[in-house]
Amino acid sequence: MNAEPAERIGLGTVAREWTRIGLTGFGGPPAHIALLRRLVVDERRWIEPRELEQAISACNLLPGPASTQLALFCAQRVAGTAGVLVGGLGFIGPAVVMMLILSALFLSSSPPLWVRGAGAGARSAVAAVAVAAAMGLLKPSWSRVAGDGLRRARWVVYVLMGGAAAATLGPYLVLVLLAAGLIELTISSRMRARLQSHAWTVALPLAAAAVGGIPALIWVAFKVGALSYGGGFVIVPLMQGDAVHTYHWMTSAQFLNAVALGQVTPGPVVATVAAVGYAAHGVGGGLLAALVAFLPSFLFVLIGGRHFDRLRHNWRAQRFLDGAGPAAIGAIFGSAIPLAAALDEAWQFGLLAAAAVALLVGRLGVVTTLVATGVIGAIGALAGAPIPH
Repeated sequence: MNAEPAERIGLGTVAREWTRIGLTGFGGPPAHIALLRRLVVDERRWIEPRELEQAISACNLLPGPASTQLALFCAQRVAGTAGVLVGGLGFIGPAVVMMLILSALFLSSSPPLWVRGAGAGARSAVAAVAVAAAMGLLKPSWSRVAGDGLRRARWVVYVLMGGAAAATLGPYLVLVLLAAGLIELTISSRMRARLQSHAWTVALPLAAAAVGGIPALIWVAFKVGALSYGGGFVIVPLMQGDAVHTYHWMTSAQFLNAVALGQVTPGPVVATVAAVGYAAHGVGGGLLAALVAFLPSFLFVLIGGRHFDRLRHNWRAQRFLDGAGPAAIGAIFGSAIPLAAALDEAWQFGLLAAAAVALLVGRLGVVTTLVATGVIGAIGALAGAPIPH
C-alpha cells in the first residue's frame, strides 16, 4: 500500500466523485464499498484491486465507520493529504447537511401531522432493522473462530455481554466493548500488566461526560467515532442511553426518528450523531457532534493510512476485534429491546412485525422498508390513526 500513483488526481475530480458517492450512497457500508470499488478500481483504475481489498480489511480492524475510513483512504491514495480533506467533506458533508435539515423538521416541537405520522411509521421498523443488521454480521464473525472450541465459547460470551449491556447499561456499553476486546487480547497475549496500565484511558472521558453540556456531547460523539466496533448500527446503543435517559436531549420517539433518518439518507450512517447534537444544542451542536465523530477517521487515515497493510497483519488488532466485534454484534441485537419498547401504539407493533418479515424473510432493503413504513404511517395519520407524541 505504499506505492504512489503515477500522477495525482485533481482535487476537482475528487470533490465531484466523492460528493457523488456521498449523495447516492444509499444502503450503508456495503453500498459505499461497492461504489468506491466501481470508481477507483473498475472505471478509473486508480487503485489495484488487491490494494483496495487490503484497505477494506484494515478499515474493518479500526474502530469507527469503516466505509468512511475507506473513502478517506482512497482519496488519500489518489490525491494526497488535500484529497483526504476534499474527498472526506464530499463524502460526509451531504449526509450531515441532510440530517440537520431533517432534524429541524422531524424533531421540532410541532411538526405537521403527516411528518409525525411518517416518523411514527418509520420508527416502528427500527428495531427490526437492528436485528437484520446484526444477523448480517453474525455469520462472518462466527467464521473467524471456526475450528477452535474455546474461542467459540468466548465468542458466545462476548455476544451475550454486548446484548445484555445494550439492553441495560446504556451509556456504559462502551466499557463492555472495550473490556471484551481487551479480555480477548489478554488471553491471547498474556499482557495483563498492560491491560491494567491503560485502564485510566476510559475513566478520564467518562469523568468528563459526567459534567454534562458540551463535554457530554463531545464524549457521546467520540464514542461513536472512535470506540464503536461492528458496523454502523452499533452507534445506536452507544447514543441512546445518553441522548434519551441520561441527558434528556430527546425523547425515545425522537431518537427513533433520528435513527430512521440516518438509515434512509445516503452517506455514512454515523451522520446520525448530528441529529443527536442538534437535539442537544441546535445546529451548532449538530455540527460539533459530526466533527468529533468523524475526526478520528481522518486522523487514522492521515497518520496511519500508509501503514494499513501492517495493521491488516497486526495480530493484536485482530485479537482485540475478536472480542470487541462479537460484543458489538450482541449490542446491536440488544439495542432492539429498548427500541421496540419505545413504541406506543398497537399499529406500530404491527408494522414492526411486518418489517421484520420483510427484512429477515423477504430480504427487502432497509431503505425501502423504512420508506414504506413511513408512508404507511403518514397515510394512517391523515386517516385519523392515533399518533404517539
